[in-house]
Amino acid sequence: MSPTVALQYLLPQKTLSRIVRAATRWTWRPWKNFLIARVVRRYRVDMSEAAQRDPFAYPHFNAFFTRALKPGARHSSGSDSIALCPADGRISQAGRIEDGRILQAKGRDFSATELLADEEAAAFYRDGHFITVYLSPRDYHRVHMPLDGELIETVHVPGRLFSVAPGPVAQIPRLFARNERLICHFLGPQGPFAMALVGALLVSGIRTVWSGREGPPYAAHVVRSDWRGRGVRLARFAEMGRFEMGSTVVLLLPPGSLLLPGLLPEMPVRVGQRLALFPADF
Repeated sequence: MSPTVALQYLLPQKTLSRIVRAATRWTWRPWKNFLIARVVRRYRVDMSEAAQRDPFAYPHFNAFFTRALKPGARHSSGSDSIALCPADGRISQAGRIEDGRILQAKGRDFSATELLADEEAAAFYRDGHFITVYLSPRDYHRVHMPLDGELIETVHVPGRLFSVAPGPVAQIPRLFARNERLICHFLGPQGPFAMALVGALLVSGIRTVWSGREGPPYAAHVVRSDWRGRGVRLARFAEMGRFEMGSTVVLLLPPGSLLLPGLLPEMPVRVGQRLALFPADF
């Protein structure tokens, strides 16, 4: 393990993330413009797709980071039975869930039960498929629906806040099952599917369209919220949430799904891109 990654075990991860939360919401113009300019230059952020193209017009760094795109910047592809990419970023890994286990990186995996903190829920995906998408600081940070779905339950799982960049993912065992995360369970026409929005070092919050900021932040215990019968139905391609700073989405699809060929690690992907289909519907 590299010294940089090993240091993350010692850092006060949650204290740092709280500091970042305050710093990224400070509206003092010199400060927020300094932060925005550094990110735009370092990561070559493409502002041409943003609804507000002037990066310095945002009231604070977090508003810039969670910026909306202009209409038509992303498009949905294919029929309603084709699962779409939920986020801009890069494929970390994608493949079959082998006997309930999910590949994290070469030589490392974790169980769906660990990720979802629920053995019964994980059973749906025992031989299904997964796609893990990493969002870097340059990416659009809103998360969209891969399929039509009714929200059934959310589960806020406490944990660490390791970085989810490629280096730590390759070196830290069971990283996505150890970091704090929000699990969103949906029921769609093709059956259940789930999205795990994984927190990370310096991530200062996760928001959803149905309840705003998800909390408690940095929870001490698992928090389950039952949404059955409450009418939260989201259309395929609709926005469902956003990361306040970058992180990772793990999409779980049930048996009967089939990943499209060519989903390789480090492959760039965008919201609305086709990822999987359900052959029985064709």
